[in-house]
Amino acid sequence: MTFVNVYFGLGSNLGNRLRHIETALERMNAAFGTRYTSLSHVIETDAWGFQGNRFLNACVLYRLYRKGTPEEHGLEILRACKEIEHALGRVEDKDTDEAGKRVYHNRPIDIDILFYGLEHIETEELIVPHPLIAKRDFVKIPLREIAKPSLKSAFPELFM
Repeated sequence: MTFVNVYFGLGSNLGNRLRHIETALERMNAAFGTRYTSLSHVIETDAWGFQGNRFLNACVLYRLYRKGTPEEHGLEILRACKEIEHALGRVEDKDTDEAGKRVYHNRPIDIDILFYGLEHIETEELIVPHPLIAKRDFVKIPLREIAKPSLKSAFPELFM
């Protein structure tokens, strides 16, 4: 059996934000068939990339049984996360402005796959490591709490 450390970022800025994060974790535990390995503190931050409500953010680490290639398994994990987001009321919002730049919105829950082991995954649906980690303190701060030394060594530019 081969296992892989998968790191996620969670955020919520609508409704009972803490309860949304807790419910997402419960559903992730059920979907992945295991409890998370490590959970950061929850921090409160301003909305990033748009004018919106304040967010609660956290990072979580799961040690998952690796199924198939990183791309196949990563997409399976992504689909599970999207199902959880939709179940908690998230509406898919891939809006763009006139310049083609993504427009962000308030959301009850957001679950991002940050890392899949030390792998690089690039498909139409999924890019890992998440390409915006370096720009997002709301991810870097809680991620630093739970990141394993191997992750910090492999991606030192994200942990400076």
